[in-house]
Amino acid sequence: MCFRKRNGYRPPNNCNANIYTGPIPAERESPMPRSETSPGRARPVGAQRPNACCFCWCCCCSCSCLTVRNEDENQARRKSQETKLETIPNCEPCTKPTVDEMRLWAQCFDKLMKSPAGRNVFREFLRTEYSEENMLFWLACEDLKKELNKSVVEEKARLIYEDYISILSPKEVSLDSRVREVINRKMQEPTPHTFEDAQLQIYTLMHRDSYPRFLNSSIYKNLLQTGSRSSSES
Repeated sequence: MCFRKRNGYRPPNNCNANIYTGPIPAERESPMPRSETSPGRARPVGAQRPNACCFCWCCCCSCSCLTVRNEDENQARRKSQETKLETIPNCEPCTKPTVDEMRLWAQCFDKLMKSPAGRNVFREFLRTEYSEENMLFWLACEDLKKELNKSVVEEKARLIYEDYISILSPKEVSLDSRVREVINRKMQEPTPHTFEDAQLQIYTLMHRDSYPRFLNSSIYKNLLQTGSRSSSES
């Protein structure tokens, strides 16, 4: 007897036997129409590309979203430069400044910041430099100092921290590590004066960095020229 038969070997059924030819390709397992798998297939006339380039990891050269966005930003910048005092959005209530008052703004930064009209014009200038958050933070701190209710103080302090101190906020102001450590300690029991050190640092930053450019800006010069012309005509 054959050795293989004696050990229980049985030959395969030739009718049902399949010859192994290697792993089955993916296209055999899940066949798809050629129109769905061919990346080089011609697109129908008038078909639009999916607008997904803004969310993918790369930026295709044919995408126009960045161009449109830049044009919108440039238009917004030009509009903000042409804005007059009376049309500044979300400005503080104030009366129209006189020419003498506007001239005082150039003598001292403190006089500019003590004037509601001056703060509005300076805030408009900061908006053109994308640093309006400095003025907004300073104003929020001034508002916090006037609050006496403890629960309201805690709520306003938390909002100020989230809006201007947190590194996750798009409106984060520039503060050094020492001031941030002081704020983090004081935030355990917030008071109306929790952000005094930070407010002083931002005030100094605006004074040294933005104020000189503001005095040479077209916003301030045009406003002063318009006021002088109006006073001379009257």
